[in-house]
Order: sequence, then C-alpha cells, then structure tokens
Amino acid sequence: MHPSVPRLFCLGFDGLTIPPYLRRWLESGLGGVILFRRNLRDPHQLKQLTSSLTASASATLLIGVDQEGGRVTRLPEPFLQLPPAATLGLLDDPEVVRRLCRAVGVELRAAGFNWNLAPVLDLWTNPANTVIGDRAFGREPERVGRLALAAIQGYREAGILPTAKHFPGHGETVADSHHALPESPQRSERWRSVEFVPFRLAVAEGIPMVMVAHLLCPALDPIAPSSLSRRIVTGILREELGFRGVVISDDLEMHAITGTLDIGEAAVRFLEAGGDMILVCEREERQVAALAAVWHAVQTGRIPLSRLEESLERISILSQCRHLGESKVLDGVIGSPEHRGLLAEALASIGQHK
Repeated sequence: MHPSVPRLFCLGFDGLTIPPYLRRWLESGLGGVILFRRNLRDPHQLKQLTSSLTASASATLLIGVDQEGGRVTRLPEPFLQLPPAATLGLLDDPEVVRRLCRAVGVELRAAGFNWNLAPVLDLWTNPANTVIGDRAFGREPERVGRLALAAIQGYREAGILPTAKHFPGHGETVADSHHALPESPQRSERWRSVEFVPFRLAVAEGIPMVMVAHLLCPALDPIAPSSLSRRIVTGILREELGFRGVVISDDLEMHAITGTLDIGEAAVRFLEAGGDMILVCEREERQVAALAAVWHAVQTGRIPLSRLEESLERISILSQCRHLGESKVLDGVIGSPEHRGLLAEALASIGQHK
C-alpha cells in the first residue's frame, strides 16, 4: 500500500484500549482517530488511551470527538455538559458561547484531544427534522453564523481544532442519514441565501475543517449525494465559497451511503469529489475495505497521485497547527468550579430570556 494512504483516514473502534489492527494503521501514519462513549470509563483511563494513541502514531495524529452539547455529548460527567445549541441560541450572546466552548476545549485538551467535530452550522428550518433539531443554534442564518463563529473562536483559544458541519446544510431534511439518504429540496437561490450563510462566514474566518453530509440536493447536484459530489465539494465549497482547508466526510458507514453503495467505492468517489479525510467510525472490515479500495484506485490511476498529494498537503498543513500539542494537566481541569460557574451563569441568563 502507498505509505500515505492511511493519512487520508479517520477511524473509530470499540473498547477501552487500542486494538491490534488499529495499532498497525497508527504505525503506518493514520490521519485521525475518533472516540465515542464506548471508549471511555473515566477521565484517567481516557487520558491513558489518548496518550497511547499519540505514542503509537508514526505521524501527528488528530484525536477527535463529537462534543457538541445537548444530546450529542460523548463525554459524560464530570466533563462540562453544555445544553443543546438551540438553548444557547435563545440567549444569542456570542461572548457566552465563546467562553463556554473555550471551557469545553480546555477540558478536551486535558483529556488528550486536539479536535472537536463541532460546531453545527446547520439551520433548524424544518420543525420535522429530528437528526439536527436542537443541535442547531436556530433557524436564522445570521444568528447561527455569529454563534458558530464564537464557538469556533472558543475552541481555537483552547487549542482545539473545530469542524464546521454538515455542509451544504442538513436542516431542511426529514430523513436521518444514519438510516436513509435524506433529500433536501430547496432551490439553488435558497441554498445560497440561507443554508450557505453560516458556512460562508466560517470559511471567511479560516475554519480549518468542514464536514460534508450525505444528502441528496437536486438543485445542487441531481445525481450524486453531497459527500460524493464534485459539483458540491469542489465546485461550491472550494471554488465558490473559497474553502482551502480539510474536507472530511460524515461517517461512510451511515446507511445513506452503505444502503446503495460499497463503502470502498464510496471512499474513492469522496476523494474524486475533492474530499480529503475519510471517516469510518466502527467496523474493522469496512475500514479495511475502504483503505484497500483507495489504494487500488491509486495503483490503477483512477485517483491520480496529484489528487492524493493535494489532500495530503492540506492534512499536513492542518497537522502543523499549534493546536496539536498535548496538555499535560488533567486533575482539577475537567468539570472545574470555574467552568461549572460559567455554565450556571449562562443557564440563568437563558432562563431570563425565555
């Protein structure tokens, strides 16, 4: 296998310790690891795990988690438990959001993370949407944009890489992409005047990573899902919005993709669309299949080396960020009185605004 192919992948796994197969990928230069509640017993075990991941990696490793707040909170107490983004949206105070996300970021760094797959930049425009719902800051593009920028600033101040998700915008859908391929039917003009607004602001502020959703968006691409669409990833996100950072897929194990397509073929098409990092969150056999398919596509020339090198360069630039140093402090940081006080103050203010 081309030695650089593992750099294009972020993988998840089961258990509290590194499985042997993942250790081999780490030694081969794996780009990232994503952790879930299934990988956590307590903060000290988690710190041992993240330290072991870093020590086992032959290259700078992204260690990430979905710590959005609300129902998408992978790290339970004693970690700071933010309310849903929609609750913070009621207050509409960027400074409060910045301070809270900085506190979350400081705790993530203490546990050994350098990356949060947050914030959500989708709009909650469809009341029937359950997959996004209260994960969004609200339905108004400008409000979502300014609060998302505050969250991004807070994470960065803590030394955590943020990720804007889920491009091009998941808020108008009904179906859950974990179980089916959702369709987002709005017209082209609506996408550009509503859904793109928060992403355009984040790109202008230098967001380092954007996650692309698995959506069918007929006005943007009548055929390919957004994550596998060159029109959307390259034509819109890169060329129209000017994004120069790392594009990561949503989990390719979601049924929106695997319900109709082999995961290896999906991984190749994502790279052909202009994506950079392939997320496969759990099953070893699917991870192996995706890695093998990308390597075969490189061998056969379907993915030119020049396309591979573009993504590797973007990932390399990301890996050189000052954010990626490891915090040495754990005790007294996670769930600190200062952080809990910030949250209590914010919740009290939100109660007054309801």
